[in-house]
Amino acid sequence: MITVDGPGGSGKGTVSRLLAQKLEWHLLDSGVLYRLTALAAFRKGIELNNESALAVLARDLDVSFSASQEGKPIILLYGEDVSRDVRSEICGESASKVAALQSVREALLQKQRDFRVFPGLVADGRDMGTAVFPDAPLKIFLTASLQERALRRHEQLKAQGVNANLSSLLHDLSERDARDVRRAVSPLRPADDAVEIDSSELDITAVLDRILRLAIDRNIV
Repeated sequence: MITVDGPGGSGKGTVSRLLAQKLEWHLLDSGVLYRLTALAAFRKGIELNNESALAVLARDLDVSFSASQEGKPIILLYGEDVSRDVRSEICGESASKVAALQSVREALLQKQRDFRVFPGLVADGRDMGTAVFPDAPLKIFLTASLQERALRRHEQLKAQGVNANLSSLLHDLSERDARDVRRAVSPLRPADDAVEIDSSELDITAVLDRILRLAIDRNIV
């Protein structure tokens, strides 16, 4: 069990995916569950301030994860491929608001814990090491400067064929950081026993190698 927490754009999603592939473990992208809840709410006409309805929606969410022949993740919501829609910036902003609701987090808690099966799990999120898997033997808190994270997100969106304004991304990431850190329920913070890694000047390979060394040193792998 390895948890990888951190703010948006820190590289935790890419690192977690590569780590899971390297170890041949399962992968939990917890942020996708909140994004899917927000997307489902939008499609069903449920307002993001309707906490009770969102909690029911989250509890009964019909989702499945698979991969294409090329290894790209496929996310199905009620049987529909929403892999692209769920990664939009609007969906991410909505997910941040949904994730601040205690009843929604409680509804998704067991769904997340159910991913912890043999041979192992890499869990990517914002409260994996603090709230969802507090007993994980290795907890990583991955971060980077705001400017670097905005640049990474900008390049990611360009690669997906999505037009994005860098200054707007900086503003949106800053607002989301503040919301994630200040929320009353499971705020974004490193676990007391987490290893903090600043990836501002590190590439993905360097970060991955450091985590693997930590896992080996702790006899996790």
